Amino acid sequence: MNKKFTVETPNERETINTGERLGRILRKGDIVCLYGNLGAGKTTFVKGIARGLGIEEREITSASFVIIAEHYGRIPLFHIDLYRVSGGDDVPDLGIEEYLDGEGVAVVEWAERLTGWDCSFRVDIKFPDDVRREITISGSKERIEDLE
Repeated sequence: MNKKFTVETPNERETINTGERLGRILRKGDIVCLYGNLGAGKTTFVKGIARGLGIEEREITSASFVIIAEHYGRIPLFHIDLYRVSGGDDVPDLGIEEYLDGEGVAVVEWAERLTGWDCSFRVDIKFPDDVRREITISGSKERIEDLE
């Protein structure tokens, strides 16, 4: 059974703090799929996930130009950004399967371009204005209850 957790963050720091809450409960093999328009705050949220995994948030930058960035903390974080990938048939050519089935946590920005994989958590980020973010995290009931 899936459950949703929604929070409104009034600033960048609270968006990072919300990501950190998720990062603290992640386990090896988890896939976090991020959805939101350009500028929604996906990379900012990933900074928080990193912090929750014991990784310095300053290490996290937009992975748009490298597609996959590896970071090492409590467990490895594989930050995958599919912004520059058209999706569908192009994704298998990237060789990301080892990251998605790997020994760490895969966080995928622009996850709508990823097909054939189940997400442990789905994160939808909307921004009603330039500062506030509405973040909805979906996942199994048991795991989402750990966020509340």
